[in-house]
Amino acid sequence: MSESRFDKRERAIWQRRFWEHQIQDERDFIHHFDYVHYNPVKHKLAQSPKNWQFSSFHHHVRQGVYALDWGS
Repeated sequence: MSESRFDKRERAIWQRRFWEHQIQDERDFIHHFDYVHYNPVKHKLAQSPKNWQFSSFHHHVRQGVYALDWGS
């Protein structure tokens, strides 16, 4: 447990600024789906989604959801 969490007596597993979001419609779903797959690029962990080996992106490319060069 971090000193900050200890000082604030936080024990939850969630982040402090965590909030739930209920998907509203298909457009909202697609927005969040893309956000998750592009996040490693945004945070400079990969050059493109295809380079992030821990992603489900590769599965979705095989399913035809994404083109391999999406987000590059």
